[in-house]
Amino acid sequence: MTKIKITETVLRDGHQSLIATRMRTDEMLPILETMDQVGYHAIEMWGGATFDACLRYLNEDPWERLRTIRKAVKNTKLQMLLRGQNLLGYRHYADDTVDAFINKAIGNGIDIIRIFDALNDVRNLQKAIESTKKYGGHAQGAISYTISPVHTNEVFIQLAREIQDLGADSLCIKDMSGLLDPYNAYTLIKDMKQFIKIPIELHTHASSGLGSMTYLKAAEAGVDIIDTAISPFAEGTSQPPTESLVAAFKGTPYDTGLSIQQLDQITEHFKPIREKYIASGLLDPKLMGVDINTLVYQVPGGMLSNLISQLKAANAMDRFEDVLKEVPRVREDLGYPPLVTPTSQIVGTQAVFNVISGERYKMVSNEAKQLVKGMYGKTTVPIKEEIIQKIIPGREVITCRPADLLAPELDEIRSKIAEYIEQEEDVLTAALFYQPALDFFKYRHAQKYNIDPDLVSEDRLVYPL
Repeated sequence: MTKIKITETVLRDGHQSLIATRMRTDEMLPILETMDQVGYHAIEMWGGATFDACLRYLNEDPWERLRTIRKAVKNTKLQMLLRGQNLLGYRHYADDTVDAFINKAIGNGIDIIRIFDALNDVRNLQKAIESTKKYGGHAQGAISYTISPVHTNEVFIQLAREIQDLGADSLCIKDMSGLLDPYNAYTLIKDMKQFIKIPIELHTHASSGLGSMTYLKAAEAGVDIIDTAISPFAEGTSQPPTESLVAAFKGTPYDTGLSIQQLDQITEHFKPIREKYIASGLLDPKLMGVDINTLVYQVPGGMLSNLISQLKAANAMDRFEDVLKEVPRVREDLGYPPLVTPTSQIVGTQAVFNVISGERYKMVSNEAKQLVKGMYGKTTVPIKEEIIQKIIPGREVITCRPADLLAPELDEIRSKIAEYIEQEEDVLTAALFYQPALDFFKYRHAQKYNIDPDLVSEDRLVYPL
């Protein structure tokens, strides 16, 4: 029996799951000192889609957000989510970029880095774990939890052992779709605890309606930490609510020790922010319900909305059920990848192509070709030869760690954006999201000198006379 620790997700996954990561830094600032006094294990506030969204939609420097939050949060650990060798982007980056990015993330205030890989290929976690430890951070290795005929608890326990062997300081079971049911959570964690000596954290989503029950059984099994979101940004496709779990464990051996009264101040701060996003249409009430398709098709909420928008664009919404049925077939063909960024988009898009073209794999996305070629890493089970020949006929599949094929890239990027650099972090921003970074640098320059952003071209900065 163990006291449960809480990681609060409202500043990252809570708003990423419900309002497409659009919460601004100035909406967070007034409540940060109160959050710092609660006694959370950690506050997850960076990584995931926050970096991209800051640049692309909010005209904010994500590095400045990190520094601002660090200044206000003096006692509580700050946590980020990192996609292994993909960092915060959608492709593999060279080792020099991974190392430099982690150095700067920790240098600017991150304490805990949760590192996962979409394919659960531990080779793609290796460099990030190594760099996190090198620069004095806490490296949390994560398993992308999923359900399939080949994903047994034994597979996940073996993965956990490999992650522990890489030197991870803790382990996260990352249930991004809300697929982990309460009794299996109990069995998995109980069994895992026999082999894993590092702390285990459980991350789930409320999408399927199982989340809070799963956390209760996980606590009974000995889980050390759970991820929750303060109630205005909880439930639906987000995490179960912090206050409810704190109340549920109160007076039990799992008592979190957190105060409902203190949490209520945080709730009151985020209520009007939630209302604002409902009024703007960004918070869709549909996201707040239970979506049982998550359990039927193992399709996460974000992937579902993506499929709908692709079918609408193709004027083929009448084929929606066909696409849902095709998703598991494509997933099987591609070696049963967990459905999380970027593999969820790859599988979903291919299912749409297969249905609307009338012939399976007549049209194949470049990303699906890269996945089959091994450029994302090793799939849970090998892809069958006939599928390989159908998708990349005559081409060789790689078996090495994909990043071993990537040359160092930072020096080239530094020279390309030399005129824009105001801080060393700008080179990393451009490495991850080149065009959105350039657009942001132009905006930042225009703001600084009070000039029209349209006068700032990509090859010439304008300075006031």
